[in-house]
Amino acid sequence: MNGIPGWTFDALALTVLVLQVPMVLVLLARLLPSLRRPAPLPADPPDFPALPGSVSVIVPTLNEAERIDPCLQGLHAQGSALREVLVVDSRSQDGTPEKVWAMATRDPRFRLVTDDPLPTGWVGRPWALHYGFLKSDPTSEWILGIDADTRPQPGLVERLLETAQNQGFDLITLAPQFILQHWGEGWLQPALLVTLIYRYGAAGDPATLPERTMANGQCMLVRRSVLESMDGYTVARASFCDDVTLVRQIAVAGFKVGFWDGRHLLKVRMYTSFRETWREWGRSLDLKDATPAPQLWGDVVLLVLTQGIPWVTVLGLLGAAGIGLPFSLTESLLLGLNLGLIAFRFRLLAGIRGSYQDPPWTFWLSPLADPLAVLRIVLSALSRPRSWRGRTYSVSRSSSPHES
Repeated sequence: MNGIPGWTFDALALTVLVLQVPMVLVLLARLLPSLRRPAPLPADPPDFPALPGSVSVIVPTLNEAERIDPCLQGLHAQGSALREVLVVDSRSQDGTPEKVWAMATRDPRFRLVTDDPLPTGWVGRPWALHYGFLKSDPTSEWILGIDADTRPQPGLVERLLETAQNQGFDLITLAPQFILQHWGEGWLQPALLVTLIYRYGAAGDPATLPERTMANGQCMLVRRSVLESMDGYTVARASFCDDVTLVRQIAVAGFKVGFWDGRHLLKVRMYTSFRETWREWGRSLDLKDATPAPQLWGDVVLLVLTQGIPWVTVLGLLGAAGIGLPFSLTESLLLGLNLGLIAFRFRLLAGIRGSYQDPPWTFWLSPLADPLAVLRIVLSALSRPRSWRGRTYSVSRSSSPHES
């Protein structure tokens, strides 16, 4: 930096400051509603006369034997509102079907279904959900999609029904409580989660526009009549973020959707290491299949300027001061703004702490992973997945449901 003239350094600092200030204002406007968002849904049994047999659960699986047991046990513990559990398996080779058969001998509500070969233009998860929807009992009023890595807690189904019906929702999804055990995932995963919060707010924040609606397909309750009107999961057939794609299309159609904090009702053990978290979650977290390109890249710019570069900016400014470059008012303002963004990030850790079950100590250092998390979003936005859960796809970008 000895070769940087003072006026050039001032111009660079002023440029960054001018770019950051409006993005910080946008960020604050997005996060202020979180101060009055609803409390997490409680774990105690609801005072709600749930209609027996009103819910069909669909669990898509492909080689989930190592992690499906808590999901099966959690669904087994649900009450009479649960009519059936259809585990739609895509020809697993690891013993997943045997685990489902064993549960079916204990609980006749469980049924193993093997889906048809993947049709052209479909991604595996929405196809399995669609196939299960078609095979479900037509007398069930509600369809609940559940991922195999989740751990449903007692009362989940009844609480979802109560919330949906009391609030008039046609669809409701839950943000879970994450289980992190490895130091690497404990460091990176919260930083990736914050990229979602910076773009869409916290769970429970009301979305004002369908294109800014957030969802979590790990637990999604939707009226059967709504799915029938949408031709099942067809609108999300080619999407690698099928949950958000489906929910936004349902919102566009005029139905009421909700995204709630379900930390007391749903736990999830998604990934087991830094590498797996980076590879598996990072490649769909940009949500490009559900997002118009201008919105996608506008959000990327916001993430870069408010989450990605504060550490770099602070270190650069302090380094410049250390080698004797003069500090003007511009540099002072820029330093203060970025120190404020970093302080805000650490304060946000307290806000999201309840979304984690006994996280490793690296959780508290996760703001240091922010530049990497934003880099992952940028890399994902510039590419398209070609494989998922052992399957290889040739779905082109142009066949994305958002663009069709």
